[in-house]
Amino acid sequence: MNGMKTRVLLADDQVSIRTGFRRILEAQHDLQVVGEAENGVTALAATRSLVPDVLLADIRMPEMNGLELTREVMQSTPSVHVVIVTTFDLDEYVHAALGAGACGFLLKRSRSAVLIEAVRAAAAGDSMISPEITTRLLSRFRNRPLVVHQSSELLTKREQEVARLVAEGMTNADIGAELFISAGTVKTHLAHLQKKLKVQNRVGIAAWVWGSGLMEEP
Repeated sequence: MNGMKTRVLLADDQVSIRTGFRRILEAQHDLQVVGEAENGVTALAATRSLVPDVLLADIRMPEMNGLELTREVMQSTPSVHVVIVTTFDLDEYVHAALGAGACGFLLKRSRSAVLIEAVRAAAAGDSMISPEITTRLLSRFRNRPLVVHQSSELLTKREQEVARLVAEGMTNADIGAELFISAGTVKTHLAHLQKKLKVQNRVGIAAWVWGSGLMEEP
C-alpha cells in the first residue's frame, strides 16, 4: 500500500460486533476503519461513496444480506475486496460467498489475528478462509481417496511443508512460527503453491494435500 493505510468499511447489524472489529483493526498501524453500516443497503451506498480497500460484511443483515451485497459491490465497485464474516458455519454459505466474488470468509469467533490477516490478504488481492472452515471442509477427505490432478511441477520440500500446515488449518502467522520463516515468506510460498496446483485459495491447497496423499507421507 506504499505506506498508506488499508481502508476498511464494516457492515454488520450488531453495534457490538462493529465496535469490536473497529478496535481490533485500528490497533494495527496499517489498518483504518473509514465507516460503518448497519444493513446491506446502507453498506452498498457507503461502499460506492467511500470506495474502501476492504469491505467486511456480515452474511445476515436486514434489507440486503451479505451475499447480495457482495454481488452488487462486484458489479458497481469491483476494486473493493469483500470479506464475509458470519456466526453461521455452513458449507453452502462458504461456496455461495466465494461464488459471489468474496475473497474471504471468516467466522466471528475467529481469533483477532485471523481477522487482521484476512483484511491484509484481501487488500493484497489474496483469498483467506478461516482455518476452522478449511479444516472442517477438508476433514471429509481424510477417510476416502480423492481423484486429484497432480501438479505438472514438483513442489519443493518447503512448499510441501507449507501445504501440509495449510491443510492442518494453520494461519500464515502460525505457519511462519512453526517453520521459523517470516509471514511474507509464507505468503510467497502460498502464491507459488496456488500457481503450481492451479487452485484459487487455501481450501484448494488443502484439498490437493488431502487428495494427493501428502498428509500421509513421512
